[in-house]
Amino acid sequence: MKTIIAIDGPAAAGKGTLARRIAGVLGLPYLDTGLLYRAVGRRVLDAGGDPANAETAEAAARALRPQDLDRGDLRGPQADAAASAVAAVAGVRDALLAFQRDFATRNGAVLDGRDIGTVIFPEAQAKLFVTARLAERTHRRWLELQAKGEDVDIAAVEDDMRRRDEKDSARDAAPLRAAEDAFILDTSTLDADATFRVAIGFVRARTGLS
Repeated sequence: MKTIIAIDGPAAAGKGTLARRIAGVLGLPYLDTGLLYRAVGRRVLDAGGDPANAETAEAAARALRPQDLDRGDLRGPQADAAASAVAAVAGVRDALLAFQRDFATRNGAVLDGRDIGTVIFPEAQAKLFVTARLAERTHRRWLELQAKGEDVDIAAVEDDMRRRDEKDSARDAAPLRAAEDAFILDTSTLDADATFRVAIGFVRARTGLS
């Protein structure tokens, strides 16, 4: 089996930055699986549909094209909410399952998302669950939005993130949770370099890669 590294966790915990860096250092392909759900949600919104409607969301997932992942509007509160809504639809997750597995099994990969270690690749050689306190994740997302020129209230960002956490954790289809054999990495007090040092040490120990 090719080397597969699963990195899960809630929004703005730092898992995407970490996953990309690990993939670069180890020479593995990288996939942000959250973009798949964001792109599906955006397709539904573009059509004037409701992302929580199972039939509509599943149809959008089955029509997803690779170029949909290159859109520039897949981040932000509206995209976050739509992605969370479509991700709760079992048919959407089924439609995207083959894409994720095919991507990783060909050459190995580092994947980040919310159910990589529990559903997509429970057999992954290394699993991390990256998290942080809500206040810290809110601040990070607010700074990210400010840097993009979006004038948003930090209280609204926190409210959106809290509701998304609750929805992701409570959904019937692949709820957000750490795999039993995942390494829990709390980044609340760690910068990107410190987070990487801890994570890469764990990954190398589990995979034997250097």
